[in-house]
Amino acid sequence: MSTPLASSATLQQTFADGLAAMLASQRSLGVHILVLANAAYDPALWVRLASALEARHAELAERTADALRCGDALDAPDDDAMVFLKLMAIGFERLGRTESRRDGPWRAAFNPLRALRPPRASTQRFERLCRPFDPDGFHFNKPFLAKEILWAGELEGQPARLLYNKFPFARLHGLLVPEPERRLPQYLTPELHCWAWALCARTGVPGLCLGYNSAGAGASVNHLHFQSFVGDNEIPVHDPRFEHNGGKLAYPLPCLRFEDAAAAWRQIEDMHRGERPYNLIYSRGALHCIARVPQDDPRLDARSRGYGWSEMAGAVTVFNRADYAAWTGTDFAATLARFAP
Repeated sequence: MSTPLASSATLQQTFADGLAAMLASQRSLGVHILVLANAAYDPALWVRLASALEARHAELAERTADALRCGDALDAPDDDAMVFLKLMAIGFERLGRTESRRDGPWRAAFNPLRALRPPRASTQRFERLCRPFDPDGFHFNKPFLAKEILWAGELEGQPARLLYNKFPFARLHGLLVPEPERRLPQYLTPELHCWAWALCARTGVPGLCLGYNSAGAGASVNHLHFQSFVGDNEIPVHDPRFEHNGGKLAYPLPCLRFEDAAAAWRQIEDMHRGERPYNLIYSRGALHCIARVPQDDPRLDARSRGYGWSEMAGAVTVFNRADYAAWTGTDFAATLARFAP
C-alpha cells in the first residue's frame, strides 16, 4: 500500500490535496482552524487556499454570531469554539502569517496563530514519565479527530495514523501515531524506538524527521505519538558547528548524537530509570537526544515552560511581534542553558 512518505512529491501533494478537500467538504470550526493554521504557515498553501478560507471564515463567523445571539450552544468542542472566537475578534484580514529568521545557528519563527493553541498537558506539573492512558482525556482516537487524519495504514510493519498538526510549527508538520488502537501512553518502548529509527532510515522523503517529547518535556497529549516534519537541513541541532556533530561550538545544554539505534535506546532507558524528561529528534541514521529539567522547574519562566523538541533543537516559536523583533540567538541560547539538568 502506498504511503504519503513514499516520496517528497507524494507527501507534498497528499498534504495539500487533503487540506483542500477538508475545506471543501467540512464546515466545522475545527477543520477551518486546522486548514487556516497550516495555510498560514506555508506560503504555497496560502496562495492556493486563501480565497476559500476567507469565504468559509465569513460563513462560520455569521453562524457563530447567530448562535450566540440566540443563546444556542456552539456545535464544536470547547477548544475549537474558544479558538474560533479569538479568530473572530482578530478578524480574517488581520490574521498574521508565519515569518522566520536566523541568528547564527538559532532560528525563530513568528507564528501568531499558534498562540491560540490550547496548552493541554504541556504546562502540567511533572510527576513521572509514565502516566496511565486516560480514555476520558484528550487522545488521538477521539471520533471528532477522524476528519483530521491525513492517512492511515501500515508503516514499517505497524498500523499507524498520520494526522495533520492543527497548529503547525514545522514544514509538512504531522502527528504520527503508531498502533493507535493499543492506546499506549506517551512512554517510549524499545520496539517503537526502533520503528521510528527504521522509518526515518528507509523513507523516500529526504529530510524527514520525527520529534518526540516525553512527559514533562512538552508532551501535550498522553497518547504515544511522534511529530513528523521535513526540514533536516533547517534544524539548528543538526548544525555541523556544534560539538555533538563533530564541530567546536558548545551546545547550551547536554545533547548526545547517536548513529546506532541500540546505543540510543540504552541512553533513553537510562533516562527512564532516572525519571528524567527528555526530547528526541530522529533523522536518517541518527538520533539527537536531549535530557532536560521538567517543564515545571522553578528555573523556567512562563514562556519557556511549554518548550518541547523544537525549542530544545534550537528553533523557537514566538507569538508577539515585538518579541520577534527583539529576539536574539544569544538570549535564546541563554534560555536553553536553564534547561540543563
